[in-house]
Amino acid sequence: MHPMLNTAVKAARRAGNLILRYIDQLERLSIETKGRGDFVSEVDRAAEEAIIHVIRSGYPNHAILAEESGQQPGNEYQWIIDPLDGTTNFLHGYPQFAVSIALERNRRLEQAVVFDPLRNEIFTASRGGGAQLNERRVRVSKVTRLEHALLGTGFPFKTHEHLETWINTFRELLTHSSGVRRAGSAALDLAHVACGRLDGFWEFGLSPWDMAAGALLIQEAGGLTGDFAGGPTFLQGGNIVAGNPKIYAEMLRRIQPYLPAGLT
Repeated sequence: MHPMLNTAVKAARRAGNLILRYIDQLERLSIETKGRGDFVSEVDRAAEEAIIHVIRSGYPNHAILAEESGQQPGNEYQWIIDPLDGTTNFLHGYPQFAVSIALERNRRLEQAVVFDPLRNEIFTASRGGGAQLNERRVRVSKVTRLEHALLGTGFPFKTHEHLETWINTFRELLTHSSGVRRAGSAALDLAHVACGRLDGFWEFGLSPWDMAAGALLIQEAGGLTGDFAGGPTFLQGGNIVAGNPKIYAEMLRRIQPYLPAGLT
């Protein structure tokens, strides 16, 4: 395992174990509202601190972009951290949340970890080294027709700016696939695309920490990720389509007619 990936795994496990310690104490947690339907708890902050401590111990000069503490400058390496993706699920005891950590160098994703602490499933990837689930190689699904595909998505709950567009794409993809799931953790949904549990995924208005690790997992598992134009700017724009190569291409074809001018 690459040394930097090993650090990410160590950090993700430490955060995941911390999160699990609070799972039976949800009624005691201090919770703040960051925006419409967007919450942060003391667990998010504690998990993020634990991750950053592990990273700083090994790589004190690296930059950090974290959901709760924001940007910390550094050299050409940047860690992209979501300490608890699926906070609303966690706060309701709904069992779908994860720790997500990615590392990019000069804006190219190099390492990725998504850890599901409830299932003790750790998804990892290094650029050029493939993707693994609990150290076993995984690949995207082999489904070739959208009508046979199971898709994942997320609602644009933080803002209603793209709600009508999302509804139109949802209607189109629901009626031409075998089903659509909305589980509430984009990082985990993307990891499930990487291992073939989902055949494709799309969402509007995400942040880099929601997508970075999952995107590299999919790429290293043989899948494709892109913005709604099929380009590489999803981390900057916040809109993503992902899937195995056949389903990804068909999803783009179905989505694009419903996009307003300029939306990628």
